[in-house]
Formats: sequence, structure tokens, C-alpha cells
Amino acid sequence: MSAATGAHTGTAPPDPHLEAPEARLETVTFGPDKPLRLDSGENLSPVTLAYNTYGELNADKSNAVLICHALTMDQHVANAHPQTGKPGWWLRMVGPGRTIDTDRFFVICPNVIGGCQGSSGPTETNPATGKPYGLDFPVITIADMVRAQAMLLDHLGIETLFCAIGGSMGGMQVLEWASAYPERVFSAIPMATAARHSAQNIAFHEVGRQAIMADPDWHGGTYLDHGTRPTKGLAVARMAAHITYLSETALFRKFDRNLQDRDTLTYDFGAPDFQIESYLRHQGMTFVDRFDANSYLYITRAMDYFDLAAVHGGVLANAFKGTKTRFCVVSFTSDWHYPTAYNKQIVHALIAAGANVSFVEIETDKGHDAFLLDEPVMDDTLAGFIASAARQRGLT
Repeated sequence: MSAATGAHTGTAPPDPHLEAPEARLETVTFGPDKPLRLDSGENLSPVTLAYNTYGELNADKSNAVLICHALTMDQHVANAHPQTGKPGWWLRMVGPGRTIDTDRFFVICPNVIGGCQGSSGPTETNPATGKPYGLDFPVITIADMVRAQAMLLDHLGIETLFCAIGGSMGGMQVLEWASAYPERVFSAIPMATAARHSAQNIAFHEVGRQAIMADPDWHGGTYLDHGTRPTKGLAVARMAAHITYLSETALFRKFDRNLQDRDTLTYDFGAPDFQIESYLRHQGMTFVDRFDANSYLYITRAMDYFDLAAVHGGVLANAFKGTKTRFCVVSFTSDWHYPTAYNKQIVHALIAAGANVSFVEIETDKGHDAFLLDEPVMDDTLAGFIASAARQRGLT
């Protein structure tokens, strides 16, 4: 995830034997003097961002890499998750000597606003009521997430990012960064993403939202006040979404129609008959331990609203007009969640805008989750692009 991204632990766990870089888990709050103006027209204040950093910022602050996370991810990109204890979701990519080398780069990964790992969102306290925001939290967009991140960079004194990188929803943030703040992004790597959400993806998200809202423990979004959590609805939402992160080939290879701990069908609806049923139930059950149901509503809505061309006269190339940012766009052949055609639309728009852009479509049967997994061609592509951009940036 699903990163990026979309997305989406569960297809393959990170290697627990990899060395985790030293992480600094930090939080910054912007008070009433620095409200965040939202696309909805509302002002959000105060604004809190929880973020992790790895590595050291160099003297001229030119080596900063921003990692934008996917829908169900968070800021714990390379360190053990404080709630689950599991390794960071992109540990294989971020760390000493790895593709995003924390011995060379200062890596920042913020939890998006609307999230549930410390940034302003529906679980945080509404200063007007002293209770959790719930559905009183304003609806946010991808652009709002990026504006909040720009406030964070200002706070850190970082004028220009060496690189912004992310997959799935993280890729959407990267595109928004490159469009809204082109002078602040030296290089950009949007992966397995799209410049607008399709009807099919909106439909899957709506199924998930309706599952949450149909759970009697949701209580109209005020479940924290009632001491409940809509875990059943959230688990079903996760199960439905997780299917989109995999490919049919991967599902066949991993599960086919194999039975779960039995030799014959049970002819009932209790324990799962098939391994794929057991797998999806496990995904749902473990997800509710680390994610908030209302956050799921808000973040999926932000993704559904994303349409970069719409705010540029309906012409995607206009979003990147005059850009000096160097781009590397990555897609995966078996990703039907954000297929290669969506990524090529981005590439064509960048070419039309005269941008410096590289594109690679990686052959894999791992589906959308491939950007989170062991893909040597992806690793080589990113390593080569980052090394070239670092030379151009004057980083040694």
C-alpha cells in the first residue's frame, strides 16, 4: 500500500534482520497564528504534525528526502512501529547504505493530517469541545496534506527538497508537491499512482466507508465518546481494499483454492474454508489494531477528491508548466489498482510540459503492492536515478 502504499502491509513482511536506522520521533504544533487554510475553505488550527527523521541534515540543507506515505501507512517508515512492534514498512529501502541512504540523506516522513499516528485528525482533541474531533474534523484533500508538510519544512528551515518520493497515495502527494511547489522539489519519484482517482477506485473506497458506517459501534463517528470502536466495519473495509493491492496471479500463486486447515468443505459460514478467506480475515483483524476508522473515511475521501488536472484548467500538463524538477515515474505491469496507463498519463503530461522525466514499467506479478516489496529492477532504477540527481545537486 499499499509506501507508499495504497497501501498496505501484508503481502510480505519487511526483513527483521535489516539494521534499522536511528529514528527521531518528533511532533510540531502550529498555533492560531499559523492556521492551515484548507481546500474546503475552512481554517484548521491548531495543526499538529507527527513525523520521523533519519540521518543528518547537511550544512546547506540540500540533502533532505521527503517520503510520502500511502493510505494505511504512517511515519514509521524505517523504525519499529510503536504500537505493533513490526519493522518499518519500507525498511528494505531506507537505511544505512540502502537505496535511500540515511548515511547520505536526511529523511523526513510525516504522518498526513487526517491520520491517526499523532498528526491532526479525527482522533485528536477538538479545542472547541475538549473531545475527539470525530466527524467535526474538516474534510481534507491531498493538497491540504502537502500544505501542512510545507509548513513542516519551513519549521525545519528546509527550502528545497533533494527528493520527494512515494507510492500510491504517497505518489499523489509527490505530484502535488511538484505542481504546487516546483521550486522546492529538486527531484520527484511518484510510484504506482495516478493524477486523478478513477471511478473504480472511488467505488472500492465507498464500499469500505459504508462498511465502517454500517457498523453499529460507529455511532455516527462518535465511537470514542461511547467507548467503542467499529472494528468489524473497519476490518471489512481493509479486506476489500487489500484485494485491490494484489494481482490475480499473485493470489493464485499464494492461495489458489487451497483449503484452510481442513481436507473437505464445511458447508457453513463459520471458520474459513479457503486459505484466501483466512488471509483476508487476518488482514482485517490486524489492521484494526493500528488504524482508526474515522481516519480511514477522511483519507480515502482525500484520495477520491484528487484530480490534479481539474485545478489546472482540465489540462494535466498545465500542472507542471515550467517545472525544473527531475522526475522518475515508476509503474508495475500487474498493478490494476493504478495501472501503467494512469502512470503514462502523468509521463505524457510531463513531456508536454517540457519536464525532465524518466519512466520505467516493471514486469512483476505482485500487483500494486510491488512498490513495497523486493523488486530488484525497481531498486536499481531508483538507485540510478537518485545517484544521478545527487551528482546534479552536487551531493557527494
